[in-house]
Amino acid sequence: MNLPPKVTERAFARLAEINDSGEAKPLRVAVAGGGCSGFQYDIRLDRAEADDLVLEGGGQKVVVDPVSLPYLAGATIDFADELIGARFVIDNPNASSSCGCGTSFSI
Repeated sequence: MNLPPKVTERAFARLAEINDSGEAKPLRVAVAGGGCSGFQYDIRLDRAEADDLVLEGGGQKVVVDPVSLPYLAGATIDFADELIGARFVIDNPNASSSCGCGTSFSI
């Protein structure tokens, strides 16, 4: 059995800040074909589906669809506030390489 992805407290806290101004929506983390390295992350506010894996913390939810789950096994979903910008980031042990922007990877 593959380890499920985990979400840092910092990522849940940032999601809480985003959701503070309106209806609380889960953060969807998905993997799609494309990007400069073969796969890319699709990170957006969405609604949970019946077959999603739901990760909860701090009153917030992060959801992952069953197709994306194998690509995110053991990954860490975090929030980084750096000079290049503030964004949700994925530390994925399954990625053999990634691009400089951090949104695309290969396996």
